[in-house]
Amino acid sequence: MSIWWSLHLRREAASVPLARRLLLGTMETAGVDPDVSYDLSVALSEACANAVEHGGDTAHGQWSEAYRVTAYLDGEKCRIEVTDSGPGFPAGRARTAIRQARSDAEHGRGLCLIQELADHVHIGNKPGRGGAVVSFDKILKWKKDPSLLTA
Repeated sequence: MSIWWSLHLRREAASVPLARRLLLGTMETAGVDPDVSYDLSVALSEACANAVEHGGDTAHGQWSEAYRVTAYLDGEKCRIEVTDSGPGFPAGRARTAIRQARSDAEHGRGLCLIQELADHVHIGNKPGRGGAVVSFDKILKWKKDPSLLTA
């Protein structure tokens, strides 16, 4: 089975639970194990929260009011990508080594959490006009009785 969707969302806090609920509903309907669905939904929430908080000022001095979330459930894997039009990550800074935040920190733990919850993570900048890209995937496990197959 292959399912994909893409959302163009306003950079508002209310968009984060909307994206999360859509992902959870899609995975529940497809029959994905609830533990895997939960991990991916938390990772998605962190990526969306980062886009809402940091994805506004573009590299060209303009303001971006939106970001995009795309999810692919294809075969045994789910891949999620969150892109914004903000300034992106600092040039020359390697994003493969994510800096660990202190356990009591209120900010700066999202990328580490995404890395812990997903099987593969790519964090970088969009080519061309700028902006950040956070993509991650996870191997899926399935429930014994998926609702999509019984409909």
